[in-house]
Amino acid sequence: MSRQAVSSPNATAIGPYSHAVWAGDLLYLSGQTPLDPTTGQLLDGDVAAQAAQCFSNLFGVLAAAGLTPGHVVKVNVYLTDMADFAAMNAVYAAQFEPPYPARTTVAVAGLPRNARIEIEMIAQRD
Repeated sequence: MSRQAVSSPNATAIGPYSHAVWAGDLLYLSGQTPLDPTTGQLLDGDVAAQAAQCFSNLFGVLAAAGLTPGHVVKVNVYLTDMADFAAMNAVYAAQFEPPYPARTTVAVAGLPRNARIEIEMIAQRD
C-alpha cells in the first residue's frame, strides 16, 4: 500500500514526517505540539493556550484532507504534567460534540521544544 500524505500550511513539522497519512478510509494525523505555524515557534502560555494551538494545527490538517472534527474517532493526548489534565480537558470538551471521540491521555517525561502538550488523532472519512 502506498502512503498518501496530507500536509497543511496550518501545521508545522519539525522532523521527517507527514502531517497525516491516509490508510484506506482512515486518516492518521501526526502529533502536533503547540507551534505557531506562522513563526514555527512554540506558543508561550499555559496548557490551555497550548492545547488550543494543538487543536488549531490539527484541524488545519483535517481541513486539508477534506474532513472536520466530526470525523475524528480517536485522540491521544500527551501531557508533561498530569496536573494540567483539567485545563486540557476543558479545552478538549469545547473542540468536539457528543458523542466524543475515544481518547487516551498519558503523562510523558518530555516533549519537543519543551512543549507541555502534544495531541494526535485518527479520523475516518464517510
